[in-house]
Amino acid sequence: MIHVLLVDDDAIVRAGLRLMLGGAPDIEVVAEAADGAEVAALVAAHRPDVVLMDIRMPGVDGLTATAEVRARPGAPEVLVLTTFHTDAHVLRALRGGAAGFLLKDTPPRDIVAAIRTVAAGDPVLSPAVTRRLIEQVAGGGQEDRATAARARLALLGEREREVARAVGGGRSNAEIARGLHLALPTVKAHVSRILTRLDLNNRVQIALLVHDAGESYGG
Repeated sequence: MIHVLLVDDDAIVRAGLRLMLGGAPDIEVVAEAADGAEVAALVAAHRPDVVLMDIRMPGVDGLTATAEVRARPGAPEVLVLTTFHTDAHVLRALRGGAAGFLLKDTPPRDIVAAIRTVAAGDPVLSPAVTRRLIEQVAGGGQEDRATAARARLALLGEREREVARAVGGGRSNAEIARGLHLALPTVKAHVSRILTRLDLNNRVQIALLVHDAGESYGG
């Protein structure tokens, strides 16, 4: 069972999401919040697997709440669900540790599928968000960020760096194992060490760091 915390200042939106998720046999809504300020206490009390997070709320916004929650030990995955998808929102959410970013006009079945995906530890981005993210990361004026990213990647061993590049190329663990001729448990161990060594908390942040560094996967 996947336990979900709903965070949205609109009670009607929360009711609609609860009703929609109620039709999924493997998903249970364990709590709701109307403001980002409530999230930390509800996460501690209910220990959800996934937080479905709105961005714009009257007190603490969803981006701030995402970063605060993801900084906690044993943090749940955060899936941002919003009507806003500006470049700054996308990047701030992902750099803050969100595992996914979907628009509110996403079909219900895709939202359910996304919750299952992030609960399993894989990232989710809507096609529109992915295009904007690629354009933003590929844009100019990133020299300082690229230098800092390369310095962080330099902390990795060569094999770990190859795995990081593969994650940045959107490869799954199984695809990385085939491409680098490694056992699947070995790939998982490399990914775990990369996250620990670089103080990151999910694969999306690895991918962003690789893109910032201007590195690509050749496998």
